[in-house]
Formats: sequence, C-alpha cells, structure tokens
Amino acid sequence: MYRIQTYNQIAPIGLAQLPYDQFDIGNEQADPHAILLRSHQLTTAQCGPALLAVARAGAGTNNVPVAECTEQGVVVFNTPGANANAVKELVLSALLMGCRGIAEGMQYVQQHAADDDLAAQLEAQKKRFKGVELQGKTLGVIGLGAIGASVAACALDLGMNVVGYDPAISVDAAWRLPSAVARMESLEALLTRADFITLHIPALPSTIGLLNQEKLAYLKPGAVLVNFARGSVVDNHAVLQALNEGRLSKYISDFPAPDLLEHEQVLLLPHLGASTQEAEDNCAAMAASQLAEFLRFGNITNSVNFPVTQLSSSTGYRLTFANRNVPGVLGDVLSILAEYSVNVTDMINKSRDQVAYNILDTDGPLTDAMLERIQALEAVVKVRYLPTQAAMATEQEVEESATA
Repeated sequence: MYRIQTYNQIAPIGLAQLPYDQFDIGNEQADPHAILLRSHQLTTAQCGPALLAVARAGAGTNNVPVAECTEQGVVVFNTPGANANAVKELVLSALLMGCRGIAEGMQYVQQHAADDDLAAQLEAQKKRFKGVELQGKTLGVIGLGAIGASVAACALDLGMNVVGYDPAISVDAAWRLPSAVARMESLEALLTRADFITLHIPALPSTIGLLNQEKLAYLKPGAVLVNFARGSVVDNHAVLQALNEGRLSKYISDFPAPDLLEHEQVLLLPHLGASTQEAEDNCAAMAASQLAEFLRFGNITNSVNFPVTQLSSSTGYRLTFANRNVPGVLGDVLSILAEYSVNVTDMINKSRDQVAYNILDTDGPLTDAMLERIQALEAVVKVRYLPTQAAMATEQEVEESATA
C-alpha cells in the first residue's frame, strides 16, 4: 500500500481518485511514497528516501524543490489548465476594473454612505470615475498557455484586438490559440501596441523581474497592467515609477506587497486567482489521478521535470527506472535482464533535458538480485518493480510450490 502525505486541504473529489485499499492517505505519514499538496512550501527535508512523486494541485511549482526532486528521481506533477477558467474570469474582472473606475467608485460610496444628500452628491461626483470601454482597445497577452489563450479568446469576444507573446509556446497551446490573435516576435513589440497587458507566465529564473524598468519604458502612455501570474515576474519598484510617470495608469495584481499598498493607482487582491470551488475540485482530481496512474503503473503525464511517458500494460510484470540522460544505460539494463533470460515484451524510453525515464514490460517476474544490479548502475537514479496483483499471486504460488 502506498503512503501519501497531504499538505493543505485537498478537495474530497481528488482524494476519491485514490482508493483506500491501495493508498494510505493522511497528513502525518512517516516516510511517504508520495506527497499531494497545494500551496504548502515543501522543503528538501520533507522529501524522504521512499519518496517517488510530488503532485501539486495547481499549475505553479515554485513551492516545490523541483531540482532536488529531479536529482533523487522524484517525479513532480502539476495540473495545467485545471484552474484556467477560474483565473480567466478573474482576469476579465480585473480588465473591467482597470478601465471603469469600479473599485474607486465603490470605495467613494462607502465613504459617503452616511451623508444625507448621498444621491445628489454621487450624481455630482460620478464624473470622477468615468472610464473607457474595452471594445476596440488592444490587449497584450504575455504567456499563451491554457489561461492566456482562454483570456485571449474572451477578449476577442468583447471586441478587443489581441496581440500575444510567448517564445516557449507549445504545439498544443498554438493549436488552442484563436487565429485572430496577432503573434508578436518580441516583448517590446507587444508593450508598444497594448492598451492593456495581462501576464500568464510561470516564475522561472528567466522570467523573474521580466517587466522591469527597461521593459516598462516601451509602454503606451496610460496602459493598464494586470498580473495574475506570479508577483515576482514584475519589478514592483519599476511599476511604481511607471505609475508616477504616467506610463501606467493602473496596476492590478493578485499578489499584494507592502511597497504597493499605499499607491492609489494600484488595486490588490488576496491571491484569489484559483479560489473557486470548481478550480479546487478540478486541480485536486487531476493531481490525484496523475499520481495514482504513476504509482500504480509508472505512467507520467503533466510532469514539470520528467518526460511524458505512457505505456499500456502488456504483461503482469513492469519495470520502470529513471536515469541520467547519458548513452548506454538502457542497453546495460537490457543486458542484465538477458543474463537472467528475462524477455522484454514492450517498452518505451523518453528523455527530457538531463533525465531519462523508461518503462519495460517483461514476460516473467524480476528478482531482488536483478533489481539490485540495475540500481547499482552508475547512471541509474531510481528503480521500481510494478507487478500486478495477479502476477504477485502467481509469484507467491511459485514460491510456495518450490518450498513445499
């Protein structure tokens, strides 16, 4: 039975993907085989020797020590697209707040609610909150993944012109992107054209502080910047300077920071992007389902550090192993199996950057001696043997017959 450590509150619909006869789930597991979390900041000390996988119920994995997990052969999963609709709807709300004086008008009403001549006063002052319409304006979408593409489609429906920039766009994302979105060849080109800019990129070494003083100098005067990606991809000091100089008219962010709190042209939300029941359910269900598939069958989908690797089971005996991506490792493993007259009936080998992952189905059981020799190979990081319940029953029968 696999031990799964949970952090944060995981939606019941997600836990239901992990049957209790196969998975022992709880928040106080000793040396777990897997970790299922949301926003908990995972440390390397919490990644014990038995750990096989970490599943993050959300798209970002900056709260997981991914590099250290990769070194240990631990697969890290995320759930891209599971919360896309929730974030998209909030971004649309932010765009409307950025052009219509909604938040400022509501605050004014609250401040004067006790006045006797409230109606007359509001009628006289409402011109202070006059805004502009989104229709006909240009939206720049930085990051064209599941959320960015969805925001772009809705903006087109609202009558906006949409330009997008994503140097790392995947083939699947490119297919999802509406054809009316104009692809920009550079971030600078997008910033010079957009009236509104929305960010949908992960926090990576290459994106931290991406919108800095240099880049914000390309803005059209009076542009609105919306950030529901990660706080660290924007240089707050540069944003405040752009606001004070009029290059930005408003900054709306889901990531409050002390240096932003007092500026009247900044609207801050308490990280509400994926805070809907539907998004929490979708993320939990996807994370748990991917985790169960990996633990039971070794298949990998939506990992941030290992390649997509899937193989339908052809026998009752499955070997998986992760290794450093160097030549000759698979051949060495096959040679060891051949020494024991074990035949491989089906297999798949995939690599991603410096790591490789392999699934091999064999026509017979594997012994501890075989597994120890494979694990002892210099480039092999982690080995697993995954016989089915039927195969394990057959092995037990053979053992009992031999000792009778």
